[in-house]
Amino acid sequence: MYSLNPTPVIPLPGTCFTRHTTRAIVLEGQKILLLYTARYNDYSLPGGGVDEHESIEQALFRELREETGAESLLSYTEFGRYEEYRSWYKHDYDTIHIISDCYVCETCGQFSQPQMEDYEHANGMKPVWVNIDEAISHNQKTLANSEKQGQSLVRELFLLQQIKDRLMQNSM
Repeated sequence: MYSLNPTPVIPLPGTCFTRHTTRAIVLEGQKILLLYTARYNDYSLPGGGVDEHESIEQALFRELREETGAESLLSYTEFGRYEEYRSWYKHDYDTIHIISDCYVCETCGQFSQPQMEDYEHANGMKPVWVNIDEAISHNQKTLANSEKQGQSLVRELFLLQQIKDRLMQNSM
């Protein structure tokens, strides 16, 4: 998997656990399917953790279906891997190592009602189609001006810019 990180990933000191995730990139012209989260006022790629005994493909489609209502995943191709270390908020570990494998996905274009988890509902998360430039600009403003920005905002901004630079330029 191609590394998307702009600089080498350096572990933080202390105890650490690793969480493997998938992120879906679904494009339609200049629009991208993202999740808007009202609590943090930001956009992020659909995706989440790979459960034990679950393949990457299974996790990718499960997360895409749960968060956006996508009814089928027709194909997917590797886009790249983004790794990060963050301070962990619980007492069992000091840090978390998040490995995000990103895939360009083609869906059938049919969507049903998303099946969000309780915390996602509580955070005001909803799937939206948005122009990628608008999403980048919005997230940049949120990063600069909001005190309640989500921890994933730096990652999401970086990934959206990579998607624009590597995928969207070809369709302009």
